[in-house]
Amino acid sequence: MRIAILSSIAWRTPPRQYGPWEQVASYLTEGLVDKGIDVTLFATTDSVTAARLEGTCKTPYAEDRDIDPKVAECMHISHLMEKAAQFDLIHNHFDFLPLTYSKLIGTPMLTTIHGFSSPKILEVYQKYNASTHYASISNADRSDKLDYIATVYNGVDGQDFPFEMNPQDYLLFFGRIHPDKGTYEAIQIARQAGKVLLIAGLIQDDAYFEQKIRPNIDDRSVFYIGNVGPGERRTLLGKALALLHPIQFDEPFGLSVAESMFCGTPVIANNRGSMCELIVDGKTGFLVNTMDEAVQAVEKIPGIDRQECRQWGKAMFSKEKMVDNYLAVYDQILSR
Repeated sequence: MRIAILSSIAWRTPPRQYGPWEQVASYLTEGLVDKGIDVTLFATTDSVTAARLEGTCKTPYAEDRDIDPKVAECMHISHLMEKAAQFDLIHNHFDFLPLTYSKLIGTPMLTTIHGFSSPKILEVYQKYNASTHYASISNADRSDKLDYIATVYNGVDGQDFPFEMNPQDYLLFFGRIHPDKGTYEAIQIARQAGKVLLIAGLIQDDAYFEQKIRPNIDDRSVFYIGNVGPGERRTLLGKALALLHPIQFDEPFGLSVAESMFCGTPVIANNRGSMCELIVDGKTGFLVNTMDEAVQAVEKIPGIDRQECRQWGKAMFSKEKMVDNYLAVYDQILSR
């Protein structure tokens, strides 16, 4: 079986800091290699992999403003498509653009839909619905206008997120600094609960950060750690009393939620999108609908068994399970 994994080139695969799509593509690629699968990863050429690496973009365009993203994406996608006949299957982690090549090649394509950035892109998915294959990353993120071959939850490498039994007395917000992610709401929850809050993540909305977040950073009860790398991420997640995830949108998955539970750290999340699939309410965290409920949930955190969080994470969101599930999908596609 010869598999091509098409990763995003916004960030390196795996990412140095932020980059959930690239992280999932990396975990999948390395997991397939471990299974003895012939894999070629199409990513930035500074990517790190045990698979064969192909690419046209030397550095991620999000790290180099001299790169035109549209040009880089065009060159990147076409580079794979011109080699499509060399593979039995192409696994697309690059959103909707590669679909426009799918009827021009003979190689079947599986697209993992990592969420819909806009309702407008659904038109592209609909056009290629009958001629290609889609996997969702949660049941909550499925569109009733599309057909899906499977739902495959994103996987986490347990070695990257070791279990931590003895947390410190702080709450953590980990994710994009953006209104959708509820950074400001996390600050309010922590303050009302009387807890220190550490904030870590990429500042995606500068105006939001300057107007709503920075004025609340006092380096006594609210700290901004920055856009941290893998080593700091595992420590921050593992040592946290709980992860606050007060999302203000219907999130397709939420990789930090799975990573947190792998560390044994429970999650308090707004009950939107995929959260009810990721979190067992009262067992691995709490699903809430209001800020008052979130504050009350902080008080209940000592009653959560961190071992149970870890066990749930391993059972549902391991890299190994994701790889096995995708291999089953590959076999299903290739047997047709």
